[in-house]
Amino acid sequence: MSILLITEHNNKELKAFTLNAVTAASQIDEDVHALVIGHNASEAAKAASELPSVKKVIVVDAPYYENFIAENFAPVVVKLSENYSHIISSANTFGKNLMPRIAAKLDTSQISDIIKVQSPDTFVRPIYAGNAFATVKSNDNKKCVTIRPTSFEPCESSGGSAPIENVDPMEEFSLTKFIKREEVKSDRPELGTARVVVSGGRGMQNGDNFKLITAVADKLNAAIGASRAAVDAGYISNDHQVGQTGKVVVPDLYIAVGISGAIQHLAGMKESKVIVAINKDGEAPIFSVADYGLEADLFEALPQFLEELNKLNTIQK
Repeated sequence: MSILLITEHNNKELKAFTLNAVTAASQIDEDVHALVIGHNASEAAKAASELPSVKKVIVVDAPYYENFIAENFAPVVVKLSENYSHIISSANTFGKNLMPRIAAKLDTSQISDIIKVQSPDTFVRPIYAGNAFATVKSNDNKKCVTIRPTSFEPCESSGGSAPIENVDPMEEFSLTKFIKREEVKSDRPELGTARVVVSGGRGMQNGDNFKLITAVADKLNAAIGASRAAVDAGYISNDHQVGQTGKVVVPDLYIAVGISGAIQHLAGMKESKVIVAINKDGEAPIFSVADYGLEADLFEALPQFLEELNKLNTIQK
């Protein structure tokens, strides 16, 4: 029994969630093979070979693999799957786009968003927006599994020396073409992997008031999040959304400002190590999961918080 792990990368570096997926894969079986599909991705392949838990790296290189297109990636995985019992990927945008296609081609039931490995065929996954957990056993010969990255610690990024094997590419899928990529460049930590997240909700009242969130985040070197209500109201773009239909985050510190705590939002952040809530409604559901709660007007509390942070910065300097 061997595990085929589909790595996520930018042809130069492995994405952070790949390290979490490696940890989960190694809990299923020690024989983990990392698949690197890309173009001129030798640096990413080398990085994968240095992961201690990876026993072999398989590289499939072609110009049409430079940009992630599920229609091109899936046939490669399906062909290689003959030698593997499990196909593993992260349960993020990358995995959610790719893995259902692979599972359909293999005629197997996908097991999505697992948070725990009980045995090679039994896994735990959240249901009902994280309010219950299902233990799922698969009798399929090949198991397609997506991993909730934040539920597994990242593996070590160095110390390994796995061999690298090159495999011939498949024929390009001609009906789908890559047009362009639009990326938001930011010096701020990525929301999904940040140690500190400061999120704003409908209580911010408008997009201009998010500058208060930004100011606090700058002081804490934090990522900026938002509730779906704030995103739907146009206060901030949807790539900041935290929750069941957004990103799932597990930072060391999560600060929720003006967020009532709808069940869909709680599903995306309630596993944070420390949760701080600021809301003027003392009955807001967010306080039920908060380690520290402040019942106050955010427009008074945040400026005071910033003032104290400025004092701390002055002392540290």
